[in-house]
Amino acid sequence: MPETRLPGPSPVEKIPEAKRSVYDRVVIGAREEVVKEVVYDATYQKIEYPGGDVPPDRGACTDVVVRAFRRAGIDLQKLIHEDMKANFEQYPQNWGLKGPDSNIDHRRVPNQMKFFERHGQSLTISVEGENLSEWHWGDVVYWKFPNGLEHCGIVSDRKNRRGLPLVIHNAGVAREEDCLTRWEITGHFRYPPE
Repeated sequence: MPETRLPGPSPVEKIPEAKRSVYDRVVIGAREEVVKEVVYDATYQKIEYPGGDVPPDRGACTDVVVRAFRRAGIDLQKLIHEDMKANFEQYPQNWGLKGPDSNIDHRRVPNQMKFFERHGQSLTISVEGENLSEWHWGDVVYWKFPNGLEHCGIVSDRKNRRGLPLVIHNAGVAREEDCLTRWEITGHFRYPPE
C-alpha cells in the first residue's frame, strides 16, 4: 500500500513548538524518520550509551519508536537498560543472554513491550466502537505479522476517512500510512502514562 500523504500541516504541526506536549513531540520525531526516508536495518551494532544510535539513515521499526521518544526528551535506550539491569528476569529471555546489552535491548520489540507494560499505560488493542477513542497520537502500537514476526509503530495525528489513525513505522522504509488494522494488534501503550 502506498504511503499516505495529506496536504498541509497535520494537527500536531499546527501547534506552536512551545505548546507541544510530549505526545506531540513523539509524533514529530517519528515523522522525521519518514522525511529522512530511513531504510530498514535491524542488524546488531555497537553504539554509545546513553544516547547511542545506529546511523541516521538506517533503523528498524523499534528505532522509529526510540528516535520519536528521543525527540520528546525521553531516552528509551537508557530507561530500558536501567530497568533490565535491575529486573532482568522480568524481561523476555529470547536471546540466551546472561544480562542486559545496551547496544540492542531497546531495539527489540519484546523488550519495548515489557518496558511499556511495566512503566507505561496499557490501552485497548481494539479499534471497534468506543474503543477507538482510546487511540491517541504519540501512542505506541505493536503487531504480529502473519509470519509471526513482531512489529511496532507510532500512532499518528492524521486519520483515514473512517477515523482510524494512521501509523508511522518502518517495515522497509519509514512511512506514515493507513495500516493500524493491517496486522494483528498485540499491544497499545502510552508513555509516559497520563
